[in-house]
Amino acid sequence: MTRLADQNCVQLTKESVALSDSELAELRPQIPEWEFIYVDGVPRLRRTFKFKNFLQALEFTNAIGKVAEQQGHHPLIALTWGQTTVDWWTHDISGLHKNDFIMAAKSDVLYG
Repeated sequence: MTRLADQNCVQLTKESVALSDSELAELRPQIPEWEFIYVDGVPRLRRTFKFKNFLQALEFTNAIGKVAEQQGHHPLIALTWGQTTVDWWTHDISGLHKNDFIMAAKSDVLYG
C-alpha cells in the first residue's frame, strides 16, 4: 500500500462520499497522533503540534498552507504561541474523505 503522505488529493465529484467505518479503520494507523472529533455533528481529524516559540509555529503554519494550496485542500488552522492546531475534514461531504488522511499524513511529515 502506498503511504498516505506520498499520495495526492483528488478532486471531488458529485459521487464523492464520506469514508465508511471500515475505510476509516484501515487508514487510521497511518496517522496515529490525530484524534477524531465532531464539530456540529461533522467528523474531523485534529492534531495540535507543539513548538518552542511563536516563530516556529508560524513557519509550520505557513508550510501547511503551502502544501494545502498545492493540493487544493484547505484546513482550519489555529495558531497560538508555541502551537499550531490543524483540523482536516471535507466540507462538501460533511465528513472525512481520503484527502483528509492524505493531508494529515503530509502535515506529520512537515512536522518531522
